[in-house]
Amino acid sequence: MHKSGFVNIIGNPNVGKSTLMNAMVGEKLSIVTAKAQTTRHRIMGIVNGDDYQIVYSDTPGILKPNYRLQQNMMNFVNDAIGDADIVLYVTDTVENADKNADYVEKLSKLDCPVVIVVNKIDLSTQDKVLELMSSWQAKVPRATVIPASASEKFNLDSIFKAILKDLPVSPPWYDKDTFTDRNLRFFASEIIREKILLNYKEEIPYCCQVEIEAFKEGAQRYDISAIIYVMRDSQKGILIGNRGSALKRVGMQARTDMEEFFQKKVFLQLFVKVDPDWRESRKELRRFGYEE
Repeated sequence: MHKSGFVNIIGNPNVGKSTLMNAMVGEKLSIVTAKAQTTRHRIMGIVNGDDYQIVYSDTPGILKPNYRLQQNMMNFVNDAIGDADIVLYVTDTVENADKNADYVEKLSKLDCPVVIVVNKIDLSTQDKVLELMSSWQAKVPRATVIPASASEKFNLDSIFKAILKDLPVSPPWYDKDTFTDRNLRFFASEIIREKILLNYKEEIPYCCQVEIEAFKEGAQRYDISAIIYVMRDSQKGILIGNRGSALKRVGMQARTDMEEFFQKKVFLQLFVKVDPDWRESRKELRRFGYEE
């Protein structure tokens, strides 16, 4: 008997959804930073066994949209709730449990199994964790509530067992040697975006979009050319920095991570262009993969 299904991970920003998926998959597929809105797309990570296939799907953090990009990000979340075989709702030990109460109410009405992960228990006390677990069980009585620490890889086996128990009987959805639905160009762009999130403050990371203009695979290395779009000339200046120093730092950090991820040498070129309307333009959002 073979089991296979889609386990879609949802939750508020900064609760550790991406860290959890990376830990469950055993690969760094989703970028992880302390900033909100780090994840913009749905990203799948696939775990295969002899008699099972778990297709995890990381999603953007739940928020109230202020522009079209954010609205499309929330569409990814709503789609994930609608097409899940199992919903993995991630909370943590510090967030307000009443935040986005409408989504919590949706959880209690879903037909599919729900697993609620109370993450970051390493930052709390046992009494507080037990109190939170009891509170979440009362909010979503049918859910399985599991305490964990994704960053410390604590209690991940309990999450895995809960998922495997409720996974539907089905043949695999993907070839057994597949570990994600994304291509190398996507991961190259996400690695660059992660370095922007880590190196710049305030609005800069949220006004940037990375597009891989060229991706050539040679015998010895990948030659990659990327354009970073910003919304204003002033942002372009900040991104590049004095004599290009800031952009050079981003490029060096991104190249190092790419070489580790791709297991091959990388030659990386970065360019910066201004596109004032990319976050609101349907045409641009479609080109960047945020709109059908």
